[in-house]
This record gives sequence, structure tokens and C-alpha cells, in this order.
Amino acid sequence: MHVFYTPDILTHPELPEEEARHCVRVLRLESGSEIMLTDGKGNFYRAQISIATNKRCLVDILETIPQPPLWKGYLHVAMAPTKSLDRTEWFAEKATEIGFDELTFLNCRFSERKDIKTERISKIIVSAAKQSLKARLPKINEITKFKDFVTTPFDGQKFIAHCYDKPKTPLKEVVVKGERALVAIGPEGDFSEEEVELAIANGFIPVSIGTSRLRTETAAFAACHILNLQNQ
Repeated sequence: MHVFYTPDILTHPELPEEEARHCVRVLRLESGSEIMLTDGKGNFYRAQISIATNKRCLVDILETIPQPPLWKGYLHVAMAPTKSLDRTEWFAEKATEIGFDELTFLNCRFSERKDIKTERISKIIVSAAKQSLKARLPKINEITKFKDFVTTPFDGQKFIAHCYDKPKTPLKEVVVKGERALVAIGPEGDFSEEEVELAIANGFIPVSIGTSRLRTETAAFAACHILNLQNQ
């Protein structure tokens, strides 16, 4: 059954314009057709199309289906966006399919990209959530200066992955199941040594996510996967 994103469905029983266009013009669904909706807040809704025109698609809700949490704890990934935007978009899509709760973009000393449009990332995440049948959308934050980010309080475990020849613990060995967890991934040139020291001084645990040197988006995805697996 087709799934459509309708964040305000309880107060506005109508598909958003873009979703309505896809439903009516592309899929050619008509009045009486049953569809599945999600509000991105933890619920699916079985619904029936009541009115379908070229521009609008109104629905009647038949059943509310809450989706239980698919993993324990709270998973927050922070990463420096890649110079090639499509690699950051790839991460956002695949990490959403795996499952996480929050994404923050970091502006680091060696960052190759200092800004990013989160609107497009949000659209990719909505599409990936619908495809992977997730009723909760991860929160997306605007790009944040590294210093501001690591000095902001976080109630949970905090990890920073880096490539320096300094003591590190494999991420999979220190994640505590069910606890809130945050992992920071640097740019292609890695965090600076000063940034790593600042993070550690603010309670971040230095970790590794494998023996291979990974690209930023691959490292972020691997970290997301480890956090998710450890919290099943």
C-alpha cells in the first residue's frame, strides 16, 4: 500500500500539495482508494480518499496505527557535510533506512563545506522513511560550529571518532544499550587535534569504527549502524 507523509493529518485531513500531486496525477488513485499515511511522529493512519482532484486529495481516517519504537535509546549523529553534496544526501537516505533520531551538521576547522540546505535533506529523509516504513522522522539541525556543539550539554553518552594515533576504543564496545548516544564524525581532513582535545575535555569518548580509513559519509553511516545494532 502506498504511504504518504501528512504531518498535520489530525487537524487537516488532506494530503500536502506535493503528496497529493503524486497520489492523484502520478499514481492515478481515485476516490474510494485506500492509502496509508504517516505523520512522522510515530503513527501510521489507514485512510480512504474522499475527494481527488488535480490539485487536492482529501481523506477519511479509518484507523490509527501507532508504531512502537524500533530501537532503544536515542541515536544522534553529528557529521561535517561533505564537499560533494550527493554524498551527504546518500548518508541521510541510508541512515534513515537503518534508523536514528537526530542529525546535526558540523562546521569544523577542516570542513570542505561550510553551509548546507537542510530543506533538501529533509525531503530525502521523508522519502527514505516512507520507503522503509518508519513512522518517525529524525530531527534535522542546521549547521553548527564545532566548538558550540561540543560545549552544549547532552544527556547521554558522547563519542568522537577520529584517525589520530591516540588511544581509542571500538565504538561497538562502549555503547550502552538503551542509553542516549551521540557520535561525532569529522570532515575528510578529520577533526583537528585541538578539536579532538576540546571534545574530550567536554566529556566525549574517543572511539574507532573499524580498522579501515573511511570517507566521511561512510564513517557516519557505519557509526549509525553500530549504534542502531547495539540498541536492538
